[in-house]
Amino acid sequence: MELNLTRPLAFFDLETTGIKVATDRIVEICIYRINPDGATKIKTKRINPEMPIPKEVTAIHGITDEDVKDAPKFREVAHEFAQFLENCDLAGYNSNHFDIPLLVEEFLRTDVEFDLKGRRFVDVQNIFHRMEPRNLFAAYQFYCNKELENAHSAEADTIATYEILKAQLDKYKETSIKDRKGIIVQPIINDVKALSEFSFNSKNVDLIGHIVLNEKDQEVFNFGKHKGKLVEDVFRTEPSYYDWIMKSEFPLSTKKVITSIKLRGFNNKSVKLELF
Repeated sequence: MELNLTRPLAFFDLETTGIKVATDRIVEICIYRINPDGATKIKTKRINPEMPIPKEVTAIHGITDEDVKDAPKFREVAHEFAQFLENCDLAGYNSNHFDIPLLVEEFLRTDVEFDLKGRRFVDVQNIFHRMEPRNLFAAYQFYCNKELENAHSAEADTIATYEILKAQLDKYKETSIKDRKGIIVQPIINDVKALSEFSFNSKNVDLIGHIVLNEKDQEVFNFGKHKGKLVEDVFRTEPSYYDWIMKSEFPLSTKKVITSIKLRGFNNKSVKLELF
């Protein structure tokens, strides 16, 4: 089943120096852009991460320091990729948890505008894990009946992810499941908005999910000693916790979110003081 698109959908995959969103860097990126008219365009590029690639990571994706020593730095191609992704919804495999947050970190370091507002995020892994819990290699074999060759190369993984999503649409087009509220629904439909909503396991406020919305749509911590507590309440009763986060290795995108919450709380407090 071909995708029903109202605007471009960009499948992408990153090979990196590691798995820490706040500190690791891109060494290879592939973007496969599908337009509403069915036209496609692919862009694959090696990136100099400006830091050593650990041997154990090279053992996974096969990219060495020597391979990227003459490659452009991300800041040198940031505008090119931002333009290529302009007006695109985003899709990938484990992209909501890792690829999108890390890509945003790279853009933030370069001060290149990459606005996520209004974009939809389709995470094929989340759809897969909720319907058939396995990994990318097994997903490709299960849905497409093919062996995934050159696994852990950005281009092979990106194309495989695109093919898996199309196969998921065919396989689950009339499949019903119970949602979190026990209601029978048919979640897999040929609509990027619906697929995006189904891709999320929680209501993230920041990209990586350190801050989420509770059942009352209030921002709460999703980690550490204050997990489940309202962010504004913690910052009011323990101001040093905000300072600790800002000095620690949290993603810049997370720091932006918690700073906006803290400033909002301060402004609300200021208004109350003026009123009384």
